[in-house]
Amino acid sequence: MEGWVDAPETLDRDIPRVPREFRGVWVATVENIDFPSSRRLTPEEQQSELRAIFDLAQALGFNAVIFQVRPMCDALYASPYEPWSEYLCGVMGRPPVPFYDPLAYAIELAHARGLELHAWFNPFRALHRARQGGVDPQHIARRRPDLAKPYGRYHWLDPGEPEARAHSCRVILDVVERYDIDAVHFDDYFYPYKERLVSGYLIPFPDDDSWARYGQGKTWRARDDWRRHNINQFLGEVAAGIRRLKPHVKFGISPFGIWQPDHPPGIQGLNSYVELCSDSRRWLTDGLVDYLAPQLYWPIERERQSYLRLLEWWLAQNRQRRHVWPGSAAFKVADGTPRAVPAQEITAQVRLSRRLNRQGGNIHFSFRVFRHNRGGLSNLLQQEVYSVPALVPASPWLNAAVLPAPHLEVGMAPRRGRPVAVWQTGDGLSVARWCIAIQTGETWELQIQPATQRQVALPESARAVAVWPVSRSGVEGRRATLWRA
Repeated sequence: MEGWVDAPETLDRDIPRVPREFRGVWVATVENIDFPSSRRLTPEEQQSELRAIFDLAQALGFNAVIFQVRPMCDALYASPYEPWSEYLCGVMGRPPVPFYDPLAYAIELAHARGLELHAWFNPFRALHRARQGGVDPQHIARRRPDLAKPYGRYHWLDPGEPEARAHSCRVILDVVERYDIDAVHFDDYFYPYKERLVSGYLIPFPDDDSWARYGQGKTWRARDDWRRHNINQFLGEVAAGIRRLKPHVKFGISPFGIWQPDHPPGIQGLNSYVELCSDSRRWLTDGLVDYLAPQLYWPIERERQSYLRLLEWWLAQNRQRRHVWPGSAAFKVADGTPRAVPAQEITAQVRLSRRLNRQGGNIHFSFRVFRHNRGGLSNLLQQEVYSVPALVPASPWLNAAVLPAPHLEVGMAPRRGRPVAVWQTGDGLSVARWCIAIQTGETWELQIQPATQRQVALPESARAVAVWPVSRSGVEGRRATLWRA
């Protein structure tokens, strides 16, 4: 279209920076918390629910969905190693009929809306206490009861067994290899939370055999030190496998929010270092993870579990300058219990995270709170804290390469007769998002669009337009900028 030419560098410098903030939401499938809402839904109804989830996530300003794909050594995707989850179709091992793959469909929905999809795995929980049906013959608890052991109301893979660690690692890396996910995500379950009998007796975790074979009398004096080593070894193998297969895929963990009591001084609560054998501080200080999302499920002003003081402490541990994106307890908003908090508590935590951590963000548990707009929280997010779009913060240690500018032209839309910016890029470039800036008068409008987007309508009064790519590691590329001469 005549009248549009390359913009001078002075104009390019005026383009505002795109905000950076991680805005995640957990979508839990265990016990049908978020998806599917019932085990009796048809595949068509499940797909409709997934579309509604991703539509609402986009509308509320989220830029990432953490989707649970392995609740208990089962699968919400077509796995060659583990049976279909009972949470999907009501019977463990039963695939959707007519067939579809929920993970593949979720990835398609997410990327079409400019959202990241983080695949959430439970690495060692084998059978959940809320399981309702039978156990499929192909489930590891049936095939290898020496690896998947009863513990209280659960079955648990023994992290002390090398074959158990290898099995979970193989399952996870299979997904990395075959699916276009943006991250691998673990929550706080490694060694289990302690189980007790009705009498109050503390049930010991059943790893006497693996301790005798691999730990006791060898390198380790204390069993808990050996247990922490087992988890660290497993996490290292997963991280190395992800880097080998797809270096752009992030690795994130969401541990219990307190590493040890009195860290920082005065903080009290469960000691995850001892009780869960999770050295979560080390995962951050050593740079093992690309992001850590400590579950800070307490109010800002609570004295012994202060969101503020815990977040400050976690940020101080971040020596390798990875991402710290705390988990927020949206599930406590107006839930009718003594623990309930107002919706403003969650938005205050978002603002606090921004103030303390410039490239920060939050992850909210869980999606059904937003589906029901509990306490008006969805409205507050959409209208106040997430009203302006934001890119996920970059992870340049994964890949710092800067993508080239696209070839940009401005023409007239054939039917509407309005100006439209159209761009193309070279073959083989892996673009995750497009950033678009449109100047009207003296102001700029910023947009973030999915990788498949290749054009944008311009207002008649547009004076300039700029388009630039964002890589899979979140690094912004070079701009193509045109202005009306």
